[in-house]
Amino acid sequence: MTIKDEIKKVRDNVYEIPGTYNKKMRASGRFYIADEYFDDLEEGAIEQIINIACLPGVQRYSIGLPDIHFGYGFPIGGVAAFSMRNGIVSPGGVGFDINCGVRLIKSNLTMDDIEGHIDELSEKLFKNIPSGVGSKGKIRLEEGEIDNVLDNGAEWAVENGYGWPEDLEVLEENGKMVDADSSIVSDKAKKRGIPQLGSLGSGNHFLEIQEVEEIFNEEVAEVFGLKKGMIVVMVHSGSRGCGHQVCSDYLRIMDKAYKKYKIQLDDRQLACAPLDSKEAQNYIQAMAAAANYAWANRQMMTHWIRETFEDVLGKSAKDMEMDIVYDVAHNIVKMENHKVYNREEDLLVHRKGATRAFGPGREEVPEKYRAVGQPVLIPGTMGTASYVLHGTEKAMEETFGSTAHGAGRILSRSKAKKDYDADEITKDLESKGIKIKATSKHVIEEEAPWAYKDVDSVVRVSDSTGIAKLVAKLKPIAVCKG
Repeated sequence: MTIKDEIKKVRDNVYEIPGTYNKKMRASGRFYIADEYFDDLEEGAIEQIINIACLPGVQRYSIGLPDIHFGYGFPIGGVAAFSMRNGIVSPGGVGFDINCGVRLIKSNLTMDDIEGHIDELSEKLFKNIPSGVGSKGKIRLEEGEIDNVLDNGAEWAVENGYGWPEDLEVLEENGKMVDADSSIVSDKAKKRGIPQLGSLGSGNHFLEIQEVEEIFNEEVAEVFGLKKGMIVVMVHSGSRGCGHQVCSDYLRIMDKAYKKYKIQLDDRQLACAPLDSKEAQNYIQAMAAAANYAWANRQMMTHWIRETFEDVLGKSAKDMEMDIVYDVAHNIVKMENHKVYNREEDLLVHRKGATRAFGPGREEVPEKYRAVGQPVLIPGTMGTASYVLHGTEKAMEETFGSTAHGAGRILSRSKAKKDYDADEITKDLESKGIKIKATSKHVIEEEAPWAYKDVDSVVRVSDSTGIAKLVAKLKPIAVCKG
């Protein structure tokens, strides 16, 4: 008998492992996964969901989303919420790339407007937005200025000329978590972040020119400002070395804290501290500062994207209506109010490789989207479609307002490099009309589309289970990889 034999089907594409599976569990485990892929669900990821369900103060379910795969402590594609009264915070529930997230910028352009300029746009975007391992940004911060970035996020960027004031209205948290405190971010994290501000990074991070290929919900698409045939730009990036160092710093602190507070763990990677402890409060404030860094980072890249389009096409970004549709984090922990067994509770929600999908009416959703729910951005893999969905009441009821964040890896980077050839991948993409720019052939091999799950299946599960509903499909035209 295997662990999968203990998992029961709740309805199509939804499975549950009961809280009675072992005596340590304080909640059940929930999985939202395509029925046809259930047999491929990693036992390691299942065990991680079970371990999370054993943590103090966990509420209702620990959740695995359609892109779930094994990660550090929490699986990637994992969500859990903890009571503010007796719960914990765990850096493993956010991960190393704090506020890795996705931003979508629309325009009034069509393929006819850019067809003869795609090569030049690709080249100049690749040049104007630094990318790659250890890549450095184009600006030099004054002494102490990193503290302003960490405390004020995208607001700092706009005040310093990177973007428009109205951009802030359509960013999650308006691009600034007010709990941030730069004074408790280590000097090492700041030193790693200073030279990298305004850079894309490496791995699965990307910048992509896309075309809106299909509209699934005309009414919601109109609210989001999306039309079939529209050219859009998607950016996927995070907090670079700054966020990585914040996570590393606090994992060491939490490794001592969970022993100090006598918290029983089946997995040391879930090192955590009670929410009323100094260690927990410091982590939350440092995590918020790293999240702000990521929002400032994406804001600066937005400015340079607009400048590049202006340079190549000879029109102003305002005239091209290059407005931000939305910006959403998918590695973050936040205090939110949710119903738990018909009672409203303040909870600390961990999302790791998971996107917030708040439904209609929530005050956290920008006012212009509030009637239909939050825009949900789910990027595909290199060369495959990306999607826009909207948040739902079902997500609020079942997943603490969360859904998947992307396709989810099925092959390690080293295995992908062995199995795939960069030249063949490039040729395959070009045959589909997709231009690619990358820092190296190894990056192309590591990010081969076949190293990931089928993003179409991931969004179908989100849509069919109701935890986010389809709005639009975006087809890649040109992609820049770090």
